[in-house]
Amino acid sequence: MKMRHFSPATSAESRPEQPLWPTLVKLFPYLWAWRGRVIVALLCLVGAKLATVGVPLVFKVIIDDLTPENRMMLLPLGLLLLYGLLRFAAALFTELREILFARVTQQSIRALALEVFRHLHALSLRFHLERQTGGISRDIERGTHSIGTLINYTLYSILPTLVEIGLVLAILIARYDPIFALITCVSLAVYILFTLTVSNWRILIRRRVNETDSAANARAIDSLMNYETVKYFNNEEYEARRYDQNLQQWADAATKSQVSLSFLNLGQQAIIVIGVTLIMWQAAKGVTEGVMSVGDLVLVNAFLMQLYMPLNFLGVVYREIRQALTDIERMFALLREGREVADEPDALSLEHAPQEIHFDGVHFAYDARRSILQGVEFRIPAGHTVAVVGASGAGKSTLARLLFRFYDVTMGSIRFNGRDIRGFTQSSLRAAIGIVPQDTVLFNDTLFYNIRYGNPDAESADVLAAARAAQLDDFIARLPEGYETRVGERGLKLSGGEKQRVAIARTLLKNPSLLIFDEATSALDSRTEQAIQAQLEAAAQGRTTLVIAHRLSTIMNADEILVMEEGRIVERGKHGELLAKNGAYAQMWALQKTEDSSATDDFAAAG
Repeated sequence: MKMRHFSPATSAESRPEQPLWPTLVKLFPYLWAWRGRVIVALLCLVGAKLATVGVPLVFKVIIDDLTPENRMMLLPLGLLLLYGLLRFAAALFTELREILFARVTQQSIRALALEVFRHLHALSLRFHLERQTGGISRDIERGTHSIGTLINYTLYSILPTLVEIGLVLAILIARYDPIFALITCVSLAVYILFTLTVSNWRILIRRRVNETDSAANARAIDSLMNYETVKYFNNEEYEARRYDQNLQQWADAATKSQVSLSFLNLGQQAIIVIGVTLIMWQAAKGVTEGVMSVGDLVLVNAFLMQLYMPLNFLGVVYREIRQALTDIERMFALLREGREVADEPDALSLEHAPQEIHFDGVHFAYDARRSILQGVEFRIPAGHTVAVVGASGAGKSTLARLLFRFYDVTMGSIRFNGRDIRGFTQSSLRAAIGIVPQDTVLFNDTLFYNIRYGNPDAESADVLAAARAAQLDDFIARLPEGYETRVGERGLKLSGGEKQRVAIARTLLKNPSLLIFDEATSALDSRTEQAIQAQLEAAAQGRTTLVIAHRLSTIMNADEILVMEEGRIVERGKHGELLAKNGAYAQMWALQKTEDSSATDDFAAAG
């Protein structure tokens, strides 16, 4: 099976701009799920616009009835009542439309945001290693916000504006000189052409604003997540300068965006003013010539005001829609990212039972130009423990990543009880494996939450039992807030040994068939390591266990020890057998004994 390589060129930032209609088509199913509300809301929209257009017509009749030429001098109570009812109806239908469509918008955003979130978790580890979390977070945030903007503006701004313009033009053509409709149509055409031309130019500027904004945000989050490293090297000012460089690029792009916006607004106003002036000149001329009444003049003026506001808003709507599409592009680009590792159509669910693990001639490379594993062959009988040792870069941790199917092997296979793991669903496979990593990362939540994360459905009693098994209960009992103590960002409030105990507890709570200890004690001091080691050995009892070790003293009791060099197994056997061979393992053992002896002498001298 060929390994798919994700290059930076496949990222969302470098993808070509997607057309408008495909984006709208992709959003349609999320709206159509609420078709009943959408249809009723559209009916309310039409009702509101009919009432809005009817208001000037009634007002014209009222004005004509109140002129001195009207000798009846009766107060048009019915018309005044109708005028008020039409105004109220316009407001009522508009609010009903908003009430009906509020849930449609929010639930559509919810559905799409959840789909993106799930898709991101389904993508390969390679994708997440090559992308910055801050930038992805910003893309999702802007994309979900823009969905609401796009839905509301498309359905409830453009459509009602077109309906209103159509109604006004029909009345002008039917009741007055065609010159009124002609001036209105020409003004509309020039306005729309100018708006589209300038707004399309501004899209490029807007995209640059978004890119620089995401880059600055990603830089800030990356720096803050590595707070301790920044402090260790006294690089606060260096980080501030790097962040400021991104901010300066964003400020330049945002300034250019604002200048172009002012140019667009000024041009739109000029077109509107010219059109309004010409129409009012024609209306005033008609009144002086006696072919139009004062009511007609008022009606035309009212229609112009009703046209002016939608026209002005139409430009804003178009800009917002294009900007929203620019933001949504990046989120849809995340959905277009293909899965490097996918379940086969006929994949089975892995049974929760003792597993024999077989690495059968496994070859693997993260990059085709550099091989990591070369023909790795070994078995772990069910219930046994196999340890893997070797220098950094030998490929030890890659074994764990392949077991979890974060990647698929390039050649060969990995088998559970004789079946290739590619024949199992990823969900069931990962449910059967528990890992205690070298660097335990905890959620910024309580101790109870972090332990229970191993099995979110576990009862409280099971969580407490797992904590006791990992010898965490005494430590937690001494804390003022006990299990409700928050551990801080990435667990920074806990020591290395405390975090490792939490990792052991949540792995025990998961109750996996296969245990992986990935250099679980390499970052701990000797005393803490001895305490943790006893818990690790207890956890491994009766389970198939793979131990990736740094300190050889922790794997002396393993059923088999594998020594890896440059992606190959160069020695294998029990502890005593490997020492007797006087090979690579024996040299590593002697070197660590010397280092431990030197550390002991230094400690004694310091004491």
